[in-house]
Amino acid sequence: MKLKLKNSIALMLLLLFSVSSYASYILIPMDAESQKDHLKAYGITYWSLEKKIKVKWLLNYRGGSFLLPAVEAVEKECKIRGVSYEILSDAKTATILEEIASPSKNQEAVILEKAPKVAVYSPKGNVPWDDAVTMVLTYAEIPYEVVYDEEVLSNELIKYDWLHLHHEDFTGQYGKFYGIYRSAPWYIREKKEAEVLAKKLGYDKVSEAKLAVALKIRDYVIGGGFMFAMCSATDSFDIALAAEGVDICEPMFDGDVSDRNYQSKIDFNKTFAFTNFELERSPTKYEFSSIDMTSKRRIVKDADYFTLMDFSAKWDPIPTMLCQNHTALVKGFMGQTTSFDRSQIKPSVLILGENRTNGEGRYIHGIKGKGFFTFYGGHDPEDYQHRVGDPKTELELHPNSPGYRLILNNILFPAAKKKKQKT
Repeated sequence: MKLKLKNSIALMLLLLFSVSSYASYILIPMDAESQKDHLKAYGITYWSLEKKIKVKWLLNYRGGSFLLPAVEAVEKECKIRGVSYEILSDAKTATILEEIASPSKNQEAVILEKAPKVAVYSPKGNVPWDDAVTMVLTYAEIPYEVVYDEEVLSNELIKYDWLHLHHEDFTGQYGKFYGIYRSAPWYIREKKEAEVLAKKLGYDKVSEAKLAVALKIRDYVIGGGFMFAMCSATDSFDIALAAEGVDICEPMFDGDVSDRNYQSKIDFNKTFAFTNFELERSPTKYEFSSIDMTSKRRIVKDADYFTLMDFSAKWDPIPTMLCQNHTALVKGFMGQTTSFDRSQIKPSVLILGENRTNGEGRYIHGIKGKGFFTFYGGHDPEDYQHRVGDPKTELELHPNSPGYRLILNNILFPAAKKKKQKT
């Protein structure tokens, strides 16, 4: 009888132990070895935040993994989307978090609280596959809304937490495509459409309309917004701000001559990221200014990589978040604005990714007022030299792209519970 009682107690203790050690968390690993689809993993994280499920972003732990409560719906969604995940017990989770919290580890657990509302600034007729951000948002199944000049000037940006600038030209020079494509039907059509829209908005010139838009976006960031830009949207945005009140457009762009000696009238105090740059005066040259390194690069394709910087996860979680990846070495890629001359980046701006041997910043970040901005050089992380009319990138072939991961880091950045940045 005593033996049966002892066996019953042992069985009850075993069952109790089994229940208490049962899986309570889901880990979505983001290292190179364990994750089948890094890009869709961000989509799972965003989807969880939409469902009011808080997520811990484990900075520098296995490539920046995500830790979620063991909710059956999350596990099911991972299976549907083909995202690798691991089931963890309370005890195992506690051990991982304790390890991350150790002062000897350059790691941190950052809480993601809510899904940021995403807007993409882009002409309504643009095909989404001609922009890396809209492509990866679509692939990762992260929802976004398209806004353009009318919405921006109507103060609708206030509805969004995060804004991406499509490959826009904010200077009113139509992307500096004049030299090669001025006779192309698409160029003629888009120029006409831009002129019609500017008139509709009450401006005589496209350059004036674009400046007004740039100023509204500036105010959005200063007020606390998060702005992300790639390729020509980066330098042309800053150039437009610096040239406020100065005509830098030649007659083929706006119908009259540019201001005499306009270079001397540029105000670098008005820019977000760049300073002391020289504007490209020739209308036939496919370049805006000396900021861009495209024509100054001496790098062969096979050797074109940039390095992500290493920050303190506990003291500088913001740049650490933006640099989360399963590799510190990222393949380079070209664009109208490929990269930024380091000598023309303001000292207050953080270099997140650089090609040191060529003196160029590839991926930079800064604070403006209460908000933040990130500039990322190049057009498409998985298309080395994208040209007009080239076929779209099939992200199904690049589910573990380190270059695309950097874009998605920026998407989740506004979801994080804020800590004061030390750097």
